[in-house]
Amino acid sequence: MIRCAGGAADVEGRAGYQRLCEQPAGPVGASGSGTGWRERRYLLVTCPAILAEIRAVLGYPRIRRRYAVTDEDVEELVALLEREALVVPGEAEVERAVPEDPADERVLACAVEAEADAIVSGDQHLLGLRAYRGIPILTVREFLEWLESGGQ
Repeated sequence: MIRCAGGAADVEGRAGYQRLCEQPAGPVGASGSGTGWRERRYLLVTCPAILAEIRAVLGYPRIRRRYAVTDEDVEELVALLEREALVVPGEAEVERAVPEDPADERVLACAVEAEADAIVSGDQHLLGLRAYRGIPILTVREFLEWLESGGQ
């Protein structure tokens, strides 16, 4: 099964976990885009630091206003991820992999620990790496195309 790691960078753009998780249409969801997480076409990988980041980003007032996100929406999404995703510690050694933004290294650590097949992100620092330890770093769109091609 394809393992996919990602961060919360795309929350504002209604991509990232929102599109990957295929939540029902609404503030923290996307209309069913057929991405396949619910169909078990891939396994979403996360870690406690990324879950905390998702909670924080979805708590930003501008995000709350723009998407009418409630506390309940946030907790439902985080609970779904905790229940359905592979949660790893996110403590693999990746020091200085992203000197411009060391906080992005949590995504790399998560992917390395989970032996992910891809990292999905909208974060420019991560996308600039193109790959890390042989793991391709893709936008959501690239990932969905990659998934449709069978992960080739």
